[in-house]
Amino acid sequence: MSGNDSTNQDTIFGRMVLEQSLCSDAELKQCVEEMKNRTSPATLEDLMLEYGYITMTQSERVKNTLRESKTAANQIPGYKVLGKLGSGAMAVVYKGRQLSLDRTVAIKVLPKRFAEKADYIRRFYKEGKLAAKLNHNNIVQAIDVGEAGGLYYFVMEYVEGKTLHDDLSKGKVFNESEALEIIIQLAHALEHAHAVGMIHRDVKPKNIMINNEGIVKLADMGLARETDDIKAAKSEKGKAFGTPYYIAPEQIRGEIDIDGRADIYALGATLFHMVTGRVPFEAKTPSEVMKKHLKEQLVPPDHINTALTAGISEVIEVMMAKNTKERYSNMEELLVDLEAIRDGQPPLRARQKFNIGALSEIEGGEAIHFDDEHSHYDEELITKYKVGMIVLGALAAMLLLAVIFMAAS
Repeated sequence: MSGNDSTNQDTIFGRMVLEQSLCSDAELKQCVEEMKNRTSPATLEDLMLEYGYITMTQSERVKNTLRESKTAANQIPGYKVLGKLGSGAMAVVYKGRQLSLDRTVAIKVLPKRFAEKADYIRRFYKEGKLAAKLNHNNIVQAIDVGEAGGLYYFVMEYVEGKTLHDDLSKGKVFNESEALEIIIQLAHALEHAHAVGMIHRDVKPKNIMINNEGIVKLADMGLARETDDIKAAKSEKGKAFGTPYYIAPEQIRGEIDIDGRADIYALGATLFHMVTGRVPFEAKTPSEVMKKHLKEQLVPPDHINTALTAGISEVIEVMMAKNTKERYSNMEELLVDLEAIRDGQPPLRARQKFNIGALSEIEGGEAIHFDDEHSHYDEELITKYKVGMIVLGALAAMLLLAVIFMAAS
């Protein structure tokens, strides 16, 4: 095996171990660094076993999955497998060649252990069929979905490049203009999906690809749902579908009538991560993270990264409003503000939303601080304001009594 082949195998093995939650990101990075520093050759598997991060049984299970998938993938008629690209919790993805058109493609294969479960097969087919309904330059194009000898596969456009997660996992913090360029492309992709009656429901850095020409591609329709699919909506009632760090509150609650505004929230959470270098809400467990999405106030992004303009911070806050009525109504409305910020203009729709939000709070008996430059809900400030008004009222009453007493005397 050549050095490059060995490195590729280590990379695939590491990704699969990590994505199956068999080790932490820090543990994986430690082993990768150790591989570089050791004078005698050692595989990633060897080091992870040595440090006790995985067991021998877990290691064999991962390798068996990879072997089975590769053998099966070579059975797909009309395609030739060239190598492995990566793996996830539910599928292994290969780089391949479509023989009839002599073009490079990506082939997603359902592992044998899932191919025996009707529910997984149904979801796999559904992903391919939903993806086939989309035709946009910023969405990974579906090519084929099928079954051969008990093997279920989904063929799609091959994207030469990286994922947004690759950059963020290395600690990159995007500057405002670079982040806007990526998010605007994604907003156009989602605008197209919503126009044909589909919501993605899992917008996140791992599902965002950037090719070598800088074109952004939205991938993975595994959780996508058609907005008029009432049967699917009712069957999923009360269940949280999505990724904890980026999931919208209404998805956490398992509401039936979710719409494109759930994707706006997830896109806002992704943009927050890009420009601050951290996810919007952090906690020790996924359930605690989701509780924060439901209850905890968002820290304004420009309070974390002071290089950001007030405009982009306002837009993110509106995108991530917990109440869907206070978010952007649709992608078209969001794009107007995103493109305004890109062009050095204020996000007028976001500021209008802030004004409406302030009025609704006041009408509901709550005060809110609003600043023309930037507005944020501040409970401590509100409390001080209320106490101050009470004190001023009391002083005014005492002064009035004194005046009346002096006049009477």
